[in-house]
Amino acid sequence: MKLTTTLMASTAMVMAGTSAFADAHMASEMTIVSWGGAYSASQKAAYHDPYSEANGVTIVNDESSAEAVAKLRAMSEAGNVTWDVVDVVAADAIRLCDEGLALEIDFDTQLANGDDGSTASEDFGDLLVSDCFIPQIVYSTTAGYRTDLVGDTPPTSICAMFDLEAYPGMRSLEKRPINNMEWALLCDGVAKADVYDVLETEAGQSQAFAKLDTIKDNVVWWSAGADTPQLLADGEVIMGTTYNGRLFALIEEQNQPVGMLWDAQVFDLDGWIIPTGLSPEREARALDYVKFATDTQRLADQAMYISYGPARASSAPLVGQHATLGIDMAQHMPTDPENAKNTFLYNYEWWADYRDDLDAKFQAWLSQ
Repeated sequence: MKLTTTLMASTAMVMAGTSAFADAHMASEMTIVSWGGAYSASQKAAYHDPYSEANGVTIVNDESSAEAVAKLRAMSEAGNVTWDVVDVVAADAIRLCDEGLALEIDFDTQLANGDDGSTASEDFGDLLVSDCFIPQIVYSTTAGYRTDLVGDTPPTSICAMFDLEAYPGMRSLEKRPINNMEWALLCDGVAKADVYDVLETEAGQSQAFAKLDTIKDNVVWWSAGADTPQLLADGEVIMGTTYNGRLFALIEEQNQPVGMLWDAQVFDLDGWIIPTGLSPEREARALDYVKFATDTQRLADQAMYISYGPARASSAPLVGQHATLGIDMAQHMPTDPENAKNTFLYNYEWWADYRDDLDAKFQAWLSQ
């Protein structure tokens, strides 16, 4: 397989070349934090294993990214930062950077140039949303549904989530306000362009919670990306939201009777931050790792294992077939034109400002 051959070749080059970056002043072990499941498995295959093999570094995998902000705040306060590289969404990276908990990066000197000759800042372009954030993938949060439980009329709109008459049964939604509040307003008649202006007001927040109230008793709330795929596989929910890569694995790799609902999928960015407060040896190792893991070939390699779009423009032409399934991956990307007909653009800057307040209100609403 062409891309597999390319991966093997590129790994051999890394073994010969990346060690030139490594020296006695770098730590020999590092803890990398991510989200678990199919996503962490794709990182292990595309980044961790080749890097470890090339440099003799022991990588400890941690799956605590959902709690990254709170845990890094606690580690910093205690003066004991135990994580070396952390995978976070863009909004969390902005918060961590603003709070001085993430290292600022000089993209054009500390990251690799693109294989097409572009600088890192040119290659990543508008995805460099924070001085501390190193983009890795474009992904979406979207919905899946049981094809055998929705009757003769499969859902085509995210608003099916709120239609208990047409689609009776349990749903699964993430246990946080992000995305749920936006979808609630969209399905209550708010225009897409007005969602965040409405959500900024007390009346708009009340409107979103009122819409969510209509299905609250029919929702299983999830906090781990693996939850909805398992609930769908077990038939415990008729539909539910999760990351598009999780649904890809469920449908294409596990052959479950599940369909993908791309309508109003919420685009977001995911990438690396390096915590502040590391020793010079650990910081040097972390920087060496992210330079490797975010080069053109590595980001394309990850797309062999999961349906997330690589963040570098120079990586997109290298996306080919799935490493084991042999299927063309381009059509499974959230950015594919057919899938992206009606997307919702997540406002990470807005959520960086309002997240703490709405998190508290959302948890209070859940407990009512």
